[in-house]
Amino acid sequence: MVRIDRVVTRGGDGGQTSLGDGTRVRKNDLRVESYGTVDEANAVIGLLRVQVRGDAQVDAALARVQNDLFDVGADLCVPGEAGARLRLTDAPSTVLEAEIAAMNAALPPLKSFVLPGGTEAAAYAHLARTVVRRAERLVVALAEAEAVNMALVRYLNRLSDYLFVLARHLNRGSDIEWVPGANR
Repeated sequence: MVRIDRVVTRGGDGGQTSLGDGTRVRKNDLRVESYGTVDEANAVIGLLRVQVRGDAQVDAALARVQNDLFDVGADLCVPGEAGARLRLTDAPSTVLEAEIAAMNAALPPLKSFVLPGGTEAAAYAHLARTVVRRAERLVVALAEAEAVNMALVRYLNRLSDYLFVLARHLNRGSDIEWVPGANR
């Protein structure tokens, strides 16, 4: 279990931080940027949860996602793709796929690209989706530079899909459709 006795350590005052294996790196290291952006996505999902408080099923799914994202961060903070530390598997991605299929089955087919917005909850889902996409791009860049558990990329990709479909669900299928410039 994690125990945090001190929050202020002054260890990062010089622009460095420690990875999960104790390695010291600059705070703008690609690995730190990656798990920092995952943390940012988690915070936006926390805002989304405030908006869906009355929907116990969606709130429970998002609580699970927040825990999954902590697992993603724990995996990313330790270099490599295997070892004794926590490593994400494809199981959470499989759960998201099933939830995407269930939500999508109840929605009208898409006939256009969708603009972010609609209800406040849907807008937060779109914001979370874009932050997750940024995290995914950073993890892909990290994977080009060093070994990374590719289940992380798959999970982030699936999560952004989930958040898109969730936004449509939260808008009750009343999507705000893109109107191309030639048609406005």
